[in-house]
Amino acid sequence: MAAIKAEDFIASVADAFQYISYYHPKDFIQALTAAYEKEESPAAKDAMKQILVNSRMSAMGHRPVCQDTGIACAFVKIGMDARFEGGMTIQEMVDEGVRRAYLNPDNPLRASVLMDPAGKRLNSKDNTPAVVHVEMVKGDKVEVTCAAKGGGSENKSKFVMLNPSDSIVDWVVETVPKMGAGWCPPGMLGIGVGGTAEKAMVLAKESLMDPIDMQELLKRGPSNRVEELRIEIYEAVNKLGIGAQGLGGVTTVLDVKIKDWPTHAASKPVAMIPNCAATRHIHFTLDGTGPAILTPPSIEDWPDMEYEAAADAKRVDMNNITQEEVSSWKPGDVLLLNGKILTGRDAAHKKIKDLLDSGEGLPEGLDFTNRFIYYVGPVDAVGDEAVGPAGPTTATRMDKFTDMMLDKTGLLGMIGKAERGDEAIEAIKKHKSVYLMAVGGAAYLVSKAIKHSEVVAFPELGMEAVYEFDVKDMPVTVAVDSEGESVHKTGPAVWKVKLAG
Repeated sequence: MAAIKAEDFIASVADAFQYISYYHPKDFIQALTAAYEKEESPAAKDAMKQILVNSRMSAMGHRPVCQDTGIACAFVKIGMDARFEGGMTIQEMVDEGVRRAYLNPDNPLRASVLMDPAGKRLNSKDNTPAVVHVEMVKGDKVEVTCAAKGGGSENKSKFVMLNPSDSIVDWVVETVPKMGAGWCPPGMLGIGVGGTAEKAMVLAKESLMDPIDMQELLKRGPSNRVEELRIEIYEAVNKLGIGAQGLGGVTTVLDVKIKDWPTHAASKPVAMIPNCAATRHIHFTLDGTGPAILTPPSIEDWPDMEYEAAADAKRVDMNNITQEEVSSWKPGDVLLLNGKILTGRDAAHKKIKDLLDSGEGLPEGLDFTNRFIYYVGPVDAVGDEAVGPAGPTTATRMDKFTDMMLDKTGLLGMIGKAERGDEAIEAIKKHKSVYLMAVGGAAYLVSKAIKHSEVVAFPELGMEAVYEFDVKDMPVTVAVDSEGESVHKTGPAVWKVKLAG
């Protein structure tokens, strides 16, 4: 009978969440590299290259691959003959491990978990509590899978109760385009089929922990109906032409994973959860002999490449930007931003709206006139960093504030991740503004372009405070121009036709 010490369990969980913050799984790197090599869309290929370069930088620098270091999830399988020493519950041990990992001074991870989710939404400051799933199994060992799930991909989770005769493939193909690009493709789709509503969702999440093996499956061929379904969905989704970051291209998903469970004769529950380009998970086993030993991967597992913007990229002086210059930009133009930009995301936008609605106005020192706002919540800096990893957050969450910001604050443009909705596009067109897209999943790479950072408003919001960044050659793409043309509409449409041919 294995006796698992609480400290061994806690230390292993802490090590695991640190490990996955900066090491992508090897299978993901191999799959993304293969997709990059066969990608035909220049915009999608550039986005993939940024993600690959960022991943290698993070592995070498031991800093997060994404500023959203995720909500901590743990799948714990406990052998019936195992016992724990230390008097703590599984939830308490996982939470202590998460707390140590996220507060590690050498590589602090962003605290994104909010208490009282339907009320005050106050940050727990240490990313606890984790979401823990416990299963009792045979044996005397404890198997743990730790995953850090980013909000951008988690927010695109879908569930449906299909009729028994309905097609799962048809539902997926209809649903994926509606998810937009906020889940940062190319990634994986985890699908759970059967059981009950909650069982299907857990199956979908668990499936994302499986290795990426689609190319091997395609070579050997399917051996059962689930494998046939995986291939059908993989091929159908990639034919949609959504592509990396939703810019249009050959590869939207690297793999499709499916787990199923027996279900009621009248039911066909189907859950779908995407995993983003910052897919993060690791598995370890405890047998009572001490904490888990996590072996670092070899840097040779990554392609050795550096990122350079296209030769026709335009350098922009953000300190002297004008409406006329903004109006000259066209969809797909690559820009290198230089100068000062402000930041702000969900909580800051809500606070700004409340201040303006009350007549109080913005706090002293916060002026958006002819400025750009970057939708980001960065990781804390360490050492001589100006800021920690600082990639963009999903822009559509700010759509409902866009007209207000452009109309009442003098804001000139916005920077974020993925597409904008019709409401925001209309506001951009109306105010002759612009929306620029930074690559989600390239947070450490982006942070290297930020030379200075300071909080200028709402420090009580933590990572959601308004910062002023001084940037040098920060790479972005014009995603919505001043006439309202969106590359996230035109790009996938073009590639869907190409791939159909």
